[in-house]
Parts: sequence; structure tokens; C-alpha cells
Amino acid sequence: MLQRPMLAITMGDPAGVGPEIAFKALQDPKVYEDCIPVVVGESAALARAAEACGRQADLRLVASPKEAVGKPGAIELIDLGLLAGKPWAWGQVDPLCGDIAFRCVERAIQLALKNEVHAVVTGPLNKEAMNLAGHHYAGHTEIFAALTGTKQVGMLLTSPTLRVIHVTTHVAMRQACDLVTTERVLKTIRLARQAMEMLGIERPRIAVAGLNAHCSENGLFGDEEEKWIAPAVRLAQGEGILAEGPLPPDTVFVKAMGGQYDIVVAMYHDQGHIPLKLSGFKMDPATGAFTSVSGVNTTIGLPIIRTSVDHGTAFDKAGKGVANEESLKDAMRMAVVMARHKFSL
Repeated sequence: MLQRPMLAITMGDPAGVGPEIAFKALQDPKVYEDCIPVVVGESAALARAAEACGRQADLRLVASPKEAVGKPGAIELIDLGLLAGKPWAWGQVDPLCGDIAFRCVERAIQLALKNEVHAVVTGPLNKEAMNLAGHHYAGHTEIFAALTGTKQVGMLLTSPTLRVIHVTTHVAMRQACDLVTTERVLKTIRLARQAMEMLGIERPRIAVAGLNAHCSENGLFGDEEEKWIAPAVRLAQGEGILAEGPLPPDTVFVKAMGGQYDIVVAMYHDQGHIPLKLSGFKMDPATGAFTSVSGVNTTIGLPIIRTSVDHGTAFDKAGKGVANEESLKDAMRMAVVMARHKFSL
């Protein structure tokens, strides 16, 4: 079995919390027991993030992952060198920072496609800044699909108690309803099975959510369940997939968290994101600070492994030394599990 997978950690947007959570996560000696992490980013941003935490960054620059040794104490970094000497500020939408965030992802994908790393773990980028820089993508998922030449991908979200994969993601709500077709739902069910198999679950139990309230109450509130979703479930069952549905969206996630299902197929972005974040994010009501930011975003269907934090750039927290690195460490652990499974086959 692959003992310590090589992980490319993209720093994300320099103006956000990405540099800080990367710095904090890689201060934990336990991280190095499971993997060899190599950050793809900017030394200037990591150094300033360390200062914000009241620390000094010990950076070891490497030209390629094969030079990394993966020992606690020094962060091994492929430095793109695009930020040095240029003005930038925490918490600001900046095309320079958006371009750097994209370039980090681009470089990490190239490393993974050449098998120089076993997986890519992404820090948060700012979609507005990236698009201002001329990289016109809706998010990480679309970047990975385009740069790997993959036509069908799925967004898998996981928390300690729930797993969700989406039929549609970053589109307007009206468009999402039109995109719920039998073909798309069936492909997502297949991706759900693939995702669970990547985690070592050989016969996953897959719950398929409905689109409308109460699954439309036999046509009272719509007909998408009867026309598109139910036929997809039947086709999946014909392929030997343990799929059930469509199931009422207001109860299916509770049943999954109760152990009845291994994963839920959600029809649109917020249908899946809201219960996932309720299960993994916790906030102190007295201070308004997050006490837990647990969750992983994984792109399924790619020729490479990609996991990510399940939060954004948090510009309001950037540069203050208060960002929570828990989700990044969760994403790294997920990447290790998937890499060990993939490269031991």
C-alpha cells in the first residue's frame, strides 16, 4: 500500500485565508505521518500569513515534488514567484491575486497529470478576482474539468456524518431545474457509486433526492420526479446500483446521517450544501466565530484526485491570524485515503 502519498497543496487566492490555513495545517507534525505535502504558491504570501499568526515561516523551496522529503518543521514550496515585489492587500478583490490562484491550480493539475503527485488539494480562490484576471470559470470544478479534458464530473461534499453529490452546481436556480434530466441524474448516480468505491465502500447505498417539495406529492407540485428522476433511478438499479428514490428532500439527509444511506444525490447546489454545512460547520453564538469548519469538496470523474476545503476565501478574516485550518486538514486526509486506494489497485 502507498504509505505517504505526495500531495500538491494549492495556496488559493493570496488575499484570502488560503495562505494562512496552509501555513497552520503544515505546522502539525501528524500531517507528515500520512503524506508528503508540497505547497504550490507564493513565498511572499506564506511569509505574511505566518507573520499574521505571530510566527515566522520556515520555507524550503523545491523545483519539483521529487525534491520534497516531507519532514515537519519546514514547508516545502514550489514558488511561482508572481507576487514578489508587487503590491497586494488582504481581503481585496485583485486580478493579480486571482491570476495567481488560477496559476497555482494549473501547475498542480500539470503535476498530477504527469504523476509527479498522487493528488491535488486546493485552497480557496475568489471567483470574481479570477474572472477579472481573464480566467473565465465558475469555480474549481470547472477548471479541473477543462484542464483535464473531462466532460462529466460531480461535486462530492463530505462531513464527518454526511456525503452529498450534486446533479447541478454553479448555475442559476431556474437553469438548475432545466438541467435535471434523466441522463444527468443517471450520470450523477454513477459518479456517486464511483466516489464511494474510491473510499473503499464496495456496495454503496445511494439515496436520490427529489427536486420539488415532498417529491411533488404525485404531481401536485411539479412533474420532474416522475418524468426525469424516477426513470434515472430505475436505470441505475438495472445496472446493479443500490439506488433509491426520488426521496423527499426534507428528510433524506436526516436518514443518511442516521446511517440508512452512504451518500445522497442532491439536485442542485444549495439542496446539498446547506445540510452538509449544517453537519460540519459550528458557530459560537456568543462570539459569532466558527468553532468547527469541517468539510471536504471532492471532484469526482477526473483522471486525477482532487479534494478541497469546503469554504471560500473569507476575505473578512484574511490577515488576522484567526482562520480555521480544519477543513484543509480534512481535505488532505481525504486525498490520502483516495490516493492509497487508487494507487494500490
